[in-house]
Amino acid sequence: MTYQHSYARSIADPAAFWADQADDLAWYRKPLNTLSENADGTHQWFADGRLNSCYLALDHQIEQGRGEQTALIYDSPVTSTQQSFTYNQLRDEVARLAGLLRSLGVQKGDGVIIYMPMVPQAAMAMLACARIGAVHSVVFGGFAANELALRIDDARPTLLLTASCGLEFDRVIEYKPLVDKALQLARHQPRQVLVLQRPQARASLVEGRDLDWQDAVANASAVAPVELAAADPLYIMYTSGTTGKPKGIVRENGGNAVALRFAMRHIYGMQAGDVWWGISDVGWVVGHSLIVYGPLMNGCTTVFYEGKPIRTPDAGAYWRVVEQYRVNGLFCAPTAMRAIRKEDPEGALLRRYDLSSLRQLFLAGEKLDSSTHQWLESTSGKAVHDHWWQTETGWPVTAPCVGLEGSAARPGSSNRAVPGYHVRVLDDDGQLLAANQQGAIVIALPLPPGCSQTLWGDHQRYLDAYLTTYPGYYHTGDGGYLDDDGFVYIMGRTDDVINVSGHRLSTGEMEDLVARHPAVAECAVIGVHDDIKGQVPLALVVLKDGQAISEAALQSELMASVREQIGALACFNQVRVVKRLPKTRSGKILRAVLRKIADQQAYTPPSTLDDPAVLGEIEAVLASFARVG
Repeated sequence: MTYQHSYARSIADPAAFWADQADDLAWYRKPLNTLSENADGTHQWFADGRLNSCYLALDHQIEQGRGEQTALIYDSPVTSTQQSFTYNQLRDEVARLAGLLRSLGVQKGDGVIIYMPMVPQAAMAMLACARIGAVHSVVFGGFAANELALRIDDARPTLLLTASCGLEFDRVIEYKPLVDKALQLARHQPRQVLVLQRPQARASLVEGRDLDWQDAVANASAVAPVELAAADPLYIMYTSGTTGKPKGIVRENGGNAVALRFAMRHIYGMQAGDVWWGISDVGWVVGHSLIVYGPLMNGCTTVFYEGKPIRTPDAGAYWRVVEQYRVNGLFCAPTAMRAIRKEDPEGALLRRYDLSSLRQLFLAGEKLDSSTHQWLESTSGKAVHDHWWQTETGWPVTAPCVGLEGSAARPGSSNRAVPGYHVRVLDDDGQLLAANQQGAIVIALPLPPGCSQTLWGDHQRYLDAYLTTYPGYYHTGDGGYLDDDGFVYIMGRTDDVINVSGHRLSTGEMEDLVARHPAVAECAVIGVHDDIKGQVPLALVVLKDGQAISEAALQSELMASVREQIGALACFNQVRVVKRLPKTRSGKILRAVLRKIADQQAYTPPSTLDDPAVLGEIEAVLASFARVG
């Protein structure tokens, strides 16, 4: 199958193209109705199909003779633990856990929050929910109690699964106190909390509410997968919203399974029996698509890693894993490779390991800069591919499809659109732009299978956020252009969501926290370039008259507030006091101009600027930031 033929057919006749891809799945009942359009412009895939995602990931693989193949490898350098599970073993563990969930009253359609570190039980929890038709929502363990509480109130889970602690290098982070605080803050209360006790920190259990994971599972009976409709939700993945309230992206069972099966084979070039390593966390969409569901549904061995690219124990950690488990394909964020390069610029640690099994590396989550791309390719001797996707899409929008003949890659670009995605560029008036002209990156409807078609409990917000701005198109929120050959170049976000080490975070939410400080009159939080993390937040603050607080003291207090409410992963540690902020005559803060000044980029003062002199003042303040940063 060639890329050119596949792409052309997917755009000309999407229903026929995806019907063929769906034939490759083991459905309980194959769909006859491939694609239908709703009155509001959203679409539904495989409406009459029946399947189960856990069955596809485990039971079906066993039926294909892969029962004794390794399904999941757990490697935890922070605990010096290595463990593997065959498909048989993983299926048995998941079936018992699913039985426990059912005995605790979890039914088809109920919500379950999973707040766990990168331990195998986190994957088992996801698959157990899928097995009985419960809708799981994994919350990244680094989020603060307030963020967890927001998600509890939105998802309204019947049950919450957690662990006693997570590990950050040599630091133990106790999860249970965060869970207890979140439940104090939340209006909704799950009936029970299931706690996985880890030896690094034992959690105190609340009598009558909390259960010990190991004890409870030991007495549980295994259950079989339940038959689900393709449109039944598999999971909710919360992503930052510009209002501060997280958006619950909903992923359906049917479209997700078809899309991930296609992606693993044709984008990443992986076959059953291959070893795949998606380096991320189950709290993010990559953890769902490329650590749990995608690899297992494709019959691969998936590596489940609890560690960092450096200091676990050094910058050779990734290469040790590749050699030890004979990894064939690898995914990570550019941030990780920038951290490795900083620690091992000449590749001395890399050269200690045998990387002959590795065919290629895929990087996404933020822009892959050309310097890191060139360094990684030349140092590793492997093909390095940039590609682009979003939490909302659930799988790549643009990529070099290494599993399709005739696909090409172009450094500096996130590459061509994947079959199924009709990527276009529009101006502010919604008019199509020619090649090499920058505008808003959009995707013509219908979106392919696997892409979210709604938000949990707030469908109108989905329509407003993604489909209203440019009728007939999905608004990605990213800006960029297409070159003459159709290669896509992503230039950055067009809203106020920034990307810190692959984590999408709302600067609007941070601004709200900064503005609450009694000394702050007004503020702007922007994302500025960082060589390692991609972007970091910078707060520009105007103090109230008469305030004598020092910049250092203000920065310390604001850092503590953001850490408490959002979490350390925000990397919020830069505050600059300014006399005033640049605004339009209508009072709108010119954040785009601020970003360009902070990143030392050329800019043209807009005609709507109320006082041009303010830009010189900002430049003087941010010159010190550039030297420090």
